[in-house]
Amino acid sequence: MLSSFGRLRIVAPPGVYRPRSDTALLAGRLPDVTGARVLELCTGSGALALTAAARGAAHVVAIDRSTRAVAAVRLNAALNGLAVDARRGDLVSALRPDERFDLVLANPPYVPVAPEVRRPDDRWDAGHDGRAVLDRILADAPALLAPGGRLLLVHSHVAGVDETVRRMTAAGLHELRRDDHRGPLGPVLRARRAHLRALGLLGADDHETLCVISARAA
Repeated sequence: MLSSFGRLRIVAPPGVYRPRSDTALLAGRLPDVTGARVLELCTGSGALALTAAARGAAHVVAIDRSTRAVAAVRLNAALNGLAVDARRGDLVSALRPDERFDLVLANPPYVPVAPEVRRPDDRWDAGHDGRAVLDRILADAPALLAPGGRLLLVHSHVAGVDETVRRMTAAGLHELRRDDHRGPLGPVLRARRAHLRALGLLGADDHETLCVISARAA
C-alpha cells in the first residue's frame, strides 16, 4: 500500500508496520540531524530513517527483524531517492561492535499481549507488560551512542513511562525530556481495552498518552 508521510512516499506491504500517529509524533521531535549518524531500530517501513536522511543525516542505518520490512525500507529509499542502509537483524545483532551513532530512534512494539492472543504480532505486541523490546533497547542504547549522542523513542503510557525514565537514568543517560500527547486509542489498543483495563493500565475514556522520551549520553 502506497501512502504519504510528510513529503515522503511510503510503501508498507502486509505485515509491515506502516506510519501511524506515534511515528508522526516521533518525527516531529527529531533534532537537527545535519551530518549526523542515525540509527533506527524496529524500523518497519523505514519512515523515520527516511525522514532523517531527507533532513541531511550523513549516514542512516535502519534495522528490523522482518525480511519484508527490510525490503520495504530499500524500496522506499529508492522511491524517494534517499540513501538508507537497511539491515535485517534482532536489534543490535545487525551492527558491528564499533558502530556508534549521534542519534538512535525507536518506535518499538509496546502493546501488552492479552492471554487470548494466540499469535502475537511482532509489529506491536511486546510481552505481558509491553516492555519486551523497550527494555532491550534501553539496555543496549548507551553502547550505541557516540559521546553526546541522543536516544529518542516513543511509546504509549500503557507500557510504563516511569519505568522507561528509570531505566534511562540507571543506564547513565541524562538531560531526560518527556513530551506527552493525549489522544483517542488507536485500533490496536481499542481491540485490547478489556485486558488493559483489567491490568489497571487504561481508564474508561478510551484515550491514551503517547510519550516521546529523549536522553543524552555523557
